[in-house]
Amino acid sequence: MEYRSILVIGGSGFIGSHLIAKLNHPGYCITVPTRRLAHAQHLLVLPAVEDVIEASVHDDATLLQLIHGKDAVINLAGILHGKAAANAPYGPEFARAHVELPKRIVAACAELGVRRYLHMSALGANSKGPSMYLRSKGDGEAAAFSNPHVSTTVFRPSVVFGDKDRFLNLFASLQRFLPVMLLGAAEAKFQPIYVEDVAQAFAAALHNDRTAGRYYELAGPKVYTLRELVQLAGVFSGHPRPVIGLPPLLARLQAWLLEHLPGETLMSRDNLDSMRVNNVAHGPIAPELGIVPTALEAVAPYYLRGAPPHSGLGDTPLYHV
Repeated sequence: MEYRSILVIGGSGFIGSHLIAKLNHPGYCITVPTRRLAHAQHLLVLPAVEDVIEASVHDDATLLQLIHGKDAVINLAGILHGKAAANAPYGPEFARAHVELPKRIVAACAELGVRRYLHMSALGANSKGPSMYLRSKGDGEAAAFSNPHVSTTVFRPSVVFGDKDRFLNLFASLQRFLPVMLLGAAEAKFQPIYVEDVAQAFAAALHNDRTAGRYYELAGPKVYTLRELVQLAGVFSGHPRPVIGLPPLLARLQAWLLEHLPGETLMSRDNLDSMRVNNVAHGPIAPELGIVPTALEAVAPYYLRGAPPHSGLGDTPLYHV
């Protein structure tokens, strides 16, 4: 079945922008709600984007209005940090973003007769996982599948890299200013996936009803330790620094301090808890998604150094393996 009129929640973000560009074909009508119009101005140049609306998807009446008349809903919304709650598996911020929102989306879809829902989860999501983030993502998956009248597909990506990512770019930026990188959970394992491959997975699954009721792990071709990823970010950006792994107690103290610094949280104790589970897929990407995963080394050296691919930097190696 073809799904042409699509609501993309979280569409103005890093992954959403790539996905909407991937869906930018004649005949598509895409609506993007956003908390601030300024965050989504870059989408207005795409012909398939019919409307960018400043709206709160956490308001039931607004959510019903947004979903009304759509063929499908894609939910990319998520947070990385939130406070704990006494006698609860996670705090209210995680509950609101990861559990209550998909539950309300699915209920609204069922009420309005919208049959298709694509849901962004995370590799390692588990209602009994070691962190609030992973537990809330696990409960969110249950919420996404909570109504049999809605055909749901869930995606579980590893950490996502690409231009403007908040992972490799963060470590590259820190190494421009710090003489040494003190790193908690340095041996935690990740299998990073390129943002364009994530976008392709959603686009491929949207019109393939055989993907309904399925979970899909999305991961790249290679497994790295966090230490290796930080080292690569430094080398690729031209500012390599020594990386020193911290013992667990010092890593937790560092995370506590970072939680309490003003501004955006760079690392939290809950992030450390998440890294107790290796962020690695159980197998290759499912063939029906049509993806040959892109190697991190084929892309990251260019955007971390601020040069486009094929700019001439590729003529000489930027790093040594």
